[in-house]
Amino acid sequence: MNSAAYNVVRNEEDQYSVWPAYRPVPAGWTTVGDAADRETCLERIEQLWTDMRPRSLRTAKEQ
Repeated sequence: MNSAAYNVVRNEEDQYSVWPAYRPVPAGWTTVGDAADRETCLERIEQLWTDMRPRSLRTAKEQ
């Protein structure tokens, strides 16, 4: 079992990813919640990311 810590990160387009906690978060991304194991982070992303379309596409469709 891999016990490495990861963060859930989100970009300006509301897209999510898993990022190793020991690495600096890339520009344009922010952490969401606390570090956890990879599986927990993937479960969190599944709960949070309910619309796979980037924010710019969602807002363009609403106009």
